[in-house]
Amino acid sequence: MGKIELPEVNTILGSEDQFFYRNKMEFSFSDSRWLTLEEIQSDTEIGNRNALGFHIPGMWDKILDIDKCHLQEDPSNAIRNKVKTFATENGLSFYNARNQKGFLRTLMMRIVSTGEIMVLIQFFHEDVEKRTLLLDYIISEFPQITSLQYVINPKGNDTIYDQEVICYHGKDHIEEEMEGLRFKINAKSFYQTNSKQAYELYKITREFAGLTGEELVYDLYTGTGTIAQFVAKKAKKVIGVEAVPEAIEDAKANAKHNSIDNVEFYVGDMKKVFTNEFISTHGQPEVVITDPPRDGMHKDVVAQLLNISPNKIVYVSCNSATQARDLSLLDSVYKVTKVQPVDMFPQTHHVENVVLLEKR
Repeated sequence: MGKIELPEVNTILGSEDQFFYRNKMEFSFSDSRWLTLEEIQSDTEIGNRNALGFHIPGMWDKILDIDKCHLQEDPSNAIRNKVKTFATENGLSFYNARNQKGFLRTLMMRIVSTGEIMVLIQFFHEDVEKRTLLLDYIISEFPQITSLQYVINPKGNDTIYDQEVICYHGKDHIEEEMEGLRFKINAKSFYQTNSKQAYELYKITREFAGLTGEELVYDLYTGTGTIAQFVAKKAKKVIGVEAVPEAIEDAKANAKHNSIDNVEFYVGDMKKVFTNEFISTHGQPEVVITDPPRDGMHKDVVAQLLNISPNKIVYVSCNSATQARDLSLLDSVYKVTKVQPVDMFPQTHHVENVVLLEKR
C-alpha cells in the first residue's frame, strides 16, 4: 500500500486464546432492541424491547441484545445479564438514542489477568434513588468487583473522556501485571484489550528496539506508559509523550509504583509538543518507539522524525493503511528491515503490526 521495499513479512503471531480474550467490553442499553426477521414477520405482539448488547454495524441507534458474549471471560456475562434483568424488573428505563430519552446508557467492564474487575455504568441523567438501587444491587450480587464507578452523561454521545467519573465502591482503578510490573488502569485509560497478546506485542517491540542500556528512547503516544516502562530496564532513559492528561497521571503513578526512575512523561498534543525545543530540552533520541491511534502519525510528527533522524524507529500500528502511508513518508531516510504482525483480535480481520525502520 505504501509502495515501499519490504523485507520478508513474518507470519502473523497468533493468539493462544481465540475466545474470551478481551479485558475491556462496552455494552449499550436500548429500549428498542434489534428485531430478528422471524420476530418482524410473526403475528405475535412483541412486548419487552429492552436490550443490553452491541450496536448493529452501520446503525448507531440499533442494539442487538446479547445473552452470551464470547469475547470477555466470566463474570462478564453474569454481570451484564443480571444488570439487565434487575433494571427491567425495577422499571429503570433503557436509553433511546434517537429520542435521547431514558436512564441507562452503557455498561463498561474491565477484567484483567490479576483478577481485578472494574464496572462502570453510564446514566443519561441523575436519579439518586434509582442509581443507588442499581449500584447497591451490583455490589451485593458481585462482591468481587474491585471498582464500581458511574458517569452522569446528558450529551448526545456516549464518550466519557470529557465527563466526570465517580467511584461508588472500591478503588478508582484496577491493576494489570506484566513481567512483575504493575499498571494502574482507570476508567479512561487506554490499555491493549488483549492482555496476553499485549505482552507478546511489547516483547517484539523491545526486541526490535535492540537496546543496550545506553540509548535515550522516545515513546510517542505512550498512553499509560506501558511500553515505556516495559523497555526502561534496557534503556538509559525513556521519554514518553501522550495527549491524554489522565493517562500521563497513570503513567507517572505506575513508574513510581514500579520503582522505575529512568522514565519521564509529558502531556500534550503530539504535533505541538514534539518540537525542536522539546528535543533540545530532553535530548536527541537514538531510538523512537511510536504507537499512534488508528489515524496514524500527524504529518508534522513524521516531518520531525525525519528532522531528528534517530537511528531506529519502532512503529507499532493498529491500522495497516495509515502505517503504510507513514512508512512511505519516511522512506527517503529509513528502510523497513523487520515486519511482525500480531493477532490481537481473534475472530476479526484486525491485526497489530510492528515495523522496524533503520536509517539507510
